[in-house]
Amino acid sequence: MKIIVTSIFVEDQDKALEFYSETLGFVKKHDVPTGEFRWITLVSPEEQKGTELLLEPNNHPAAKEYQEKLFAEGIPVTMFGVADIHAEYKRLIDKGVKFTMEPTKMGDLTIAVFDDTCGNLIQIMQE
Repeated sequence: MKIIVTSIFVEDQDKALEFYSETLGFVKKHDVPTGEFRWITLVSPEEQKGTELLLEPNNHPAAKEYQEKLFAEGIPVTMFGVADIHAEYKRLIDKGVKFTMEPTKMGDLTIAVFDDTCGNLIQIMQE
């Protein structure tokens, strides 16, 4: 068994698609109408056959509440690995991304947290 899709709730699918593809650099894999919303997934440019990230609408009250509470508590909804966290931090700062935590060493890891502009905090990590 392997993980093929993981999802994050987003307030606006179009805004999320733009942020995750144009700002973060993920590659759109699927964009399929599913009634009122769409099945939008992205993949890493380095692993285009790897795990897909689904941009899932937060239109259900439980999803919206879950997303809002995690954000309010400063809890990232997911984590992305990066090869050079300081270079990635600078690249994202230059694109206007707002960080809630600058790169911080935690044992053998260095992490940073940013706001995805779609209702989530995202953590990046370098081993």
